[in-house]
Amino acid sequence: MDIVIKPIGHIESPFEKSDEDMPIQPGFSEAFGTVVVNPEYLEGLEEIDGFSHIILLYWFDQATEEKLKFQPFLDDVPKGIFAIRHPNRPNKIGLSIVQLVRVDENKLLVKGIDVFNNTPLLDIKPFVPEFDIQGIEDTKIGWLAEKLRNKKDGG
Repeated sequence: MDIVIKPIGHIESPFEKSDEDMPIQPGFSEAFGTVVVNPEYLEGLEEIDGFSHIILLYWFDQATEEKLKFQPFLDDVPKGIFAIRHPNRPNKIGLSIVQLVRVDENKLLVKGIDVFNNTPLLDIKPFVPEFDIQGIEDTKIGWLAEKLRNKKDGG
């Protein structure tokens, strides 16, 4: 089965390839970016301005390798690719939840961007807490639990 995905636009950000200052996740970012939706999809943005946050799905076009094990940013031991959020994946699909600041026709100003400039945009979905996190209790975050706890404690 062939799956064909066509970008609906691109994401403009202050981060260029190999930017050392690029945050590793939206939760660590205060950076602003612009989501530029191709004009033929303008109608699809109707009423998006009523949401405070949106989910961006994009293509890691700068990813260079495809490995099933990779060393994550927060650890020095390789992990399975599906247990980390590294861009070098079999299908190079990325996901970020960002704050929607303003809509200006086909351009969405967002805060919390964590992608390289001109990243291909695949889709936009509204973030709805009642759909996306409602009823999720007693979560576990595997190997990241200790790493994030150490980061909070200054380690």
